[in-house]
Amino acid sequence: MKELLTNLYNYRQLLKSNVKKEIRGKYKGSFLGVLWSFVNPLLTALVYAIVFPIILRSAEPNYVTFIVIGILPWTYFTTVIMQGTTTILMNAAIIKKVYFPREILPISINVSGVINFLISCLIIFIFLIFSGIGFSWYLGFLPLVIITQFVLQQGIIFITSAINVYVRDAEYIISFIINMLFYATPILYSASMFEHSALNWIIKLNPMATIMNCYRDILFYQSMPALLELIIVLLVSCVLCYIGFKIFKKLERNFAEEV
Repeated sequence: MKELLTNLYNYRQLLKSNVKKEIRGKYKGSFLGVLWSFVNPLLTALVYAIVFPIILRSAEPNYVTFIVIGILPWTYFTTVIMQGTTTILMNAAIIKKVYFPREILPISINVSGVINFLISCLIIFIFLIFSGIGFSWYLGFLPLVIITQFVLQQGIIFITSAINVYVRDAEYIISFIINMLFYATPILYSASMFEHSALNWIIKLNPMATIMNCYRDILFYQSMPALLELIIVLLVSCVLCYIGFKIFKKLERNFAEEV
């Protein structure tokens, strides 16, 4: 990982420029510009808040806030994974012309994603205030959850962005897997619903389920998150990030010829 840290330091200005490009370029030419980083997730949250309480008829108190706390971290996850998977191919022109550490591209996607997510957290806070739930000192554990999700995503997109260069169907397969993973993650429902079910082991093996439960514990239930489970996910994510980086560096040698 020394090589990664060295490259990030030496090319920190490029990373900074890329992050700005990802944030500003996404809404370039639109009237609201970067304000869409706040407005877009707000509109998404409102759609779910209106539709799903009617469809699911959940007995969960403050179900609208319950959904919002699940949907926004999941949107952050899916956006980073899908954009990160295609980032090498999307930047084919510059890869063929200029040398720079290629890992800057997937890292830029993840960093811009977490910035957008932090902005969208304001939406969660608004729902917490108006629902009467408020805040507790457990909010101090929120950065740990966000860091865990960030590291997990980075490990995934190191691998998927490199593989997608050689296997162009990879992005469609990953999209399908993410759609399936949505239902195996407690976003629209509470994980406790399957506590005594045979399906519980699927949820237990899903790292995003642990992360999602921790978001809910901290923000919705205002209780201590499952720190042991979260730390295990963080350690596994660090290992995945290390392995993912090694795979990325091995496959990047022929990026310029393959893109």
